[in-house]
Amino acid sequence: MPGTLFVVATPIGNLEDITVRALRVLRDAAVIAAEDTRRTAQLLARHAIATPTTSLHEHNESRKAVALVERLQRGDDVALVSDAGTPTVSDPGGRLVRAAIDAGIRVEPIPGPSAVLAALAVAGFDTTSFSFFGFPPTRSADRKQWFERVATVRGTVVFFEAPHRITSTLEELRRAVGDCEVVVGRELTKLHEQLVRGPITAVLPTLELAKGELTIVADIGETTEITRVDASAVVSEFGVLTKINGLSRRNAISRLARRHGLAPNDVYAMIEDAKKSGE
Repeated sequence: MPGTLFVVATPIGNLEDITVRALRVLRDAAVIAAEDTRRTAQLLARHAIATPTTSLHEHNESRKAVALVERLQRGDDVALVSDAGTPTVSDPGGRLVRAAIDAGIRVEPIPGPSAVLAALAVAGFDTTSFSFFGFPPTRSADRKQWFERVATVRGTVVFFEAPHRITSTLEELRRAVGDCEVVVGRELTKLHEQLVRGPITAVLPTLELAKGELTIVADIGETTEITRVDASAVVSEFGVLTKINGLSRRNAISRLARRHGLAPNDVYAMIEDAKKSGE
C-alpha cells in the first residue's frame, strides 16, 4: 500500500500552537519534508520527536519531489511542513502535492495555524468573503499588474509583505485604491505581537521599525478619500503639460495634483513608477 502525504500546519510564532494530531503525524511519519530543517528541528526538539527530516524548499523542490513520491509509492508516510503556518500558502510544497496527486497518492491536510486566518479573524472587517494575494512582486511591471488586480477587488483582501518593503507597498496601495482601512499584523502569536489599525496614512508612520513578516488585511470597500485615479492618464497629461504646453515639471505636477485631488507627492510617484516600468 502506498503511503500518505500529510500537509501539516505548524506554529507561526508561538510553539504552543500545535495540535495534538499534528504532533502524532510528525512523530509517526517516516520522514518530514521541511522548508528549513534547522527551524523545524527546534519544534521537534520541543516535543521530543525524533523523526528524520529532509529539506524541501523553492530551489530543490522539483528534484526532491520525485524522490519523495517514490518513497510514498513504497509505502512511507511523508509529513510536509513549512517554516511556519500552512504549507503551500505562499510557501513551498505545491509541486510535491501536485506530484503526489498525479501519482495517485493520498494527500491529507492536517489543519492548524495560518497567518492569513489569524489576521483576518481579528481585523473587524467583513469576512463573508475575502481575497488572498500572497506577496506583492518585486519587479516594477509585475507590481503594477498586482496593484491593478487588487484595485479591481471590492471587499476584504489579505496579503503578506517583508518589513523593508511595507512602507512603499502601502503607499502604492493608497495610490491604487485610496486611503482605505487596514490592519497590519506583525509578530503574530509571538510575545511582542502588534496589530496596527486605521487608514493607510495613519498606519504608515508606525511601521518604520517593523520587523518580521507582516500580514496585511485591507478593506478595499471603504476608503476615507477618493483617490482611485488612472495613473496612466495622469502620466499622459503630465507629458502634454511639459512637452506641449511648456510647463516646468514642478508646475505640471502641482496642476495635476489640484486637477485630480491628489497630493503632489502622489503625482510625482506615479510619474516615477511609469519611468521605471518603461512607459
